[in-house]
Amino acid sequence: MKWIIYLGTALLLSGCAFTAKQVEDAGSSATATAQVGIVNHTGKYIYSASVDGAGGANMARWGAGGAEVCCASIPRVWYAGMMVLVRWDMPEEHTHIVKEKMVEVEKYDEPGDIYMHFFPDDGVRVVVSNVDGDSKNHPILHSGKPANLP
Repeated sequence: MKWIIYLGTALLLSGCAFTAKQVEDAGSSATATAQVGIVNHTGKYIYSASVDGAGGANMARWGAGGAEVCCASIPRVWYAGMMVLVRWDMPEEHTHIVKEKMVEVEKYDEPGDIYMHFFPDDGVRVVVSNVDGDSKNHPILHSGKPANLP
């Protein structure tokens, strides 16, 4: 009878250990949820922009702000060669001009929000940051509208 009790106890304890391991693994996902933001370093209005299909917000000429559009997924740990598809619509008068480009995500140390930075001549950079796109602590400084432009 003692052996049956010992065996039952051992099985119960191993079952608890297995369940605890499953819960631990489920809580430590390889990806993190991120909001999507736009920083516009151009004098053209951005009608919409997305990264890997997430996003869709717009941004004024020379505009920047927080990442307020949900939701994208990013790896918790950056790796070299991490690429995303950026798609944007920068209309000219009443004609939508939609472009897309594969862009490498710049190195980050911790998960945060995804910011797409748009530059003249279709330059695009993508960074992950926990500070807004118009902050002086953002990885790419946004200087706003140049003083010499009307």
